[in-house]
Amino acid sequence: MDTPLKDALGWRRKFGVLVPATNTIVEPEFADMRPHGVTNHTARFRIPNMKLDSDAAFDELIRHVKATMEDAVDYLVPADPDYVILGISAESFWDGADASHALKARLEARAGRGVVIGAEAARAALAAVGARRIGVVTPYWPVGDRMVRRFFTEEGCEVVALKGLQCTSPVNIAEQSEAVMRAAIQEVNESNPDAIVQVGTNLAMARLADEAERWLGKPVIAINTAIYWYALRANGIADRMPGWGALMRDH
Repeated sequence: MDTPLKDALGWRRKFGVLVPATNTIVEPEFADMRPHGVTNHTARFRIPNMKLDSDAAFDELIRHVKATMEDAVDYLVPADPDYVILGISAESFWDGADASHALKARLEARAGRGVVIGAEAARAALAAVGARRIGVVTPYWPVGDRMVRRFFTEEGCEVVALKGLQCTSPVNIAEQSEAVMRAAIQEVNESNPDAIVQVGTNLAMARLADEAERWLGKPVIAINTAIYWYALRANGIADRMPGWGALMRDH
């Protein structure tokens, strides 16, 4: 019997990654987390770099995401990835846990293979570290924050503090400084959560979260780390990697 052929570089796994056109953080963070023998292959879906100055504007952005995101799966499938990663988290939290599970099912049906979404990965990460009372940092406006709070509550967590940064455009999310994010982490930590979770894949939080765990002595979970960790573990890749927090190092 012939041995199945493997990709020359992605001989362990090939991941297809869906990201919005405005996102500049997912690709470099995932590249830095990539173990030897795993490759990432990105399709970008079209959304505008629109002004965000209200709940209504943020809700309009989500409508753009809904209109174009699933079509982008078709640009990934011809590369025959083993697994698909959704590199945007806002849509994965929208309208609660049932809608999140339905989104995953739709994407898997279209891709014809397994898919991980941000909300699912964040919940699995919290279970792995044994946290239920959480503080949350987001780049969103209040309408998005309410969706995040609703999802975690429906999944059995208690959101004891939440800080929304109210970023002024999709690109502006990636422009948030380490000082801004450090202050947000410290603010939500005042409520003494079991763990802190950052959502919004265009926030460059992955390295900072690792450092923050040492300051605070508790798990600080960056969404991009949670998503990539989930993808690796779901595909039988158990590499333990320092520099990305307890999740990647210990679980």
